[in-house]
Amino acid sequence: MDIPRGSRYTSATRWDGHRSRLILKTAPLPGYGRIHEIYLDDKQQPIGYAMDLCMKVVDAVKAELKMPNLKVNLQPVSSSNRIPLLQNGTIDMECGSTTNSVARQQQVAFGPTYFVINVTAAVKKSSGIKSLVDLNGKTISTTSGTTSVPLLKQYDKTKNVEIKEIYGKDHAESFLLLSQDRTAAFVMDDILLAGQIANSSNPGDYMIIQESLRQEPYSMMLRKDDPQFKALVDKTVGGVMKSGEIHKLYAKWFTSPIPPKNVNMNFPETAPIKEAFANPNDKGV
Repeated sequence: MDIPRGSRYTSATRWDGHRSRLILKTAPLPGYGRIHEIYLDDKQQPIGYAMDLCMKVVDAVKAELKMPNLKVNLQPVSSSNRIPLLQNGTIDMECGSTTNSVARQQQVAFGPTYFVINVTAAVKKSSGIKSLVDLNGKTISTTSGTTSVPLLKQYDKTKNVEIKEIYGKDHAESFLLLSQDRTAAFVMDDILLAGQIANSSNPGDYMIIQESLRQEPYSMMLRKDDPQFKALVDKTVGGVMKSGEIHKLYAKWFTSPIPPKNVNMNFPETAPIKEAFANPNDKGV
């Protein structure tokens, strides 16, 4: 998100003459599995849960500056360049599926947690699988290059179970393996699993196991050297949560039909998400 010259939010809560940007991360392709961040609609316009929250911050910036007509441009970033661009001052804020981790807190700052994912498994209801330990001796699918891979290997060791993995090149292929009964489960972030299920031909055939390999909080990412801007983000996002508006915003994207195909994610607030809304915080994992 690019704010033209006239411009930079500083620690003195003012704007000087430097160029500044607020970045919102957009998914490269439309996808129901990533509504917790931002995706592109049928007109190639970025929309989504995180987009709505980030625009709340933009509105707060405009109000703080008394500049209601301040122009804001969106700019996509990648997982590899988002932190460097934030650190070198190219951007001021990133919104997407960025995990607030203790390690990253050494480099950047985070706003309040606005989503919490669980790494777990989707299975067919007819399989009789109710927990992760039920996967012992079975073959599961997961996606190459994701955090679920090392988590699965760690789970194998700590629980003394044996699970064979087949790696899909992307989430669609991993889910296809499950749908074709080539695997007994698809292990991934719960919201990504919900997206694949919602977009499948028979959503009622599947269920997501409640047990979790790990929880990860998602937050807006900010520069460490901009405490005044972080304070504004904390106040704005925290206010949306404390007022209860966050529940309406969540329902809009996760329990209602969403564009462009009017698919319903059917993903109500989980206990960790409710806790994050009730007690806004920027704790990392």
